[in-house]
Amino acid sequence: MTLGQKLRTLRQLEGPLRGLDREMTQSEVARAIRQELHGTISQSYLSLIEKGTRPHLSHSSRQLLAKFFKVHPGYLVSDPPGFHYELASPVGSDERTVDRWLLDGAARLAADAPLSAALERLAARADSRRCLMLLDEMATMPGLLDRLSDTLLPRQSRTAPGDDSSRPTVRRGGSATEERT
Repeated sequence: MTLGQKLRTLRQLEGPLRGLDREMTQSEVARAIRQELHGTISQSYLSLIEKGTRPHLSHSSRQLLAKFFKVHPGYLVSDPPGFHYELASPVGSDERTVDRWLLDGAARLAADAPLSAALERLAARADSRRCLMLLDEMATMPGLLDRLSDTLLPRQSRTAPGDDSSRPTVRRGGSATEERT
């Protein structure tokens, strides 16, 4: 990620943090730095950084922006080519990388037990990458996923968590009936 991309991301995050329903503009950042930190950074300087025309910050500008956005000054530099934030090593095979990704997704989606279990089962297969490629092909065929879903999946497991379409509806008399779609 370049310095310009990082600065743009910080502006996008700072807007909602300050109660805006949008990102902060470069002018608003320059104005806020002037008012809150009594420092000076111009909108045009921020623009040059974000465009990549100016690839580096001066020391004082880096300190000021780091203080304003509440990040470490070392964050405000471009990452070296090939740098990755995640700890995954490129040495592993594609299959192991896909399996790791699936297991990570299963852990993150633990609240959705059926989906989490499906991702774990998929990761346990020796050909999980091929299974995902097959699913991609199936998704492009009109109606195929719906037909397979109707045939292979019970109605309860087809709905997303929080989806009311499979829950009984209560009528005035107090009796529950299954709603058909």
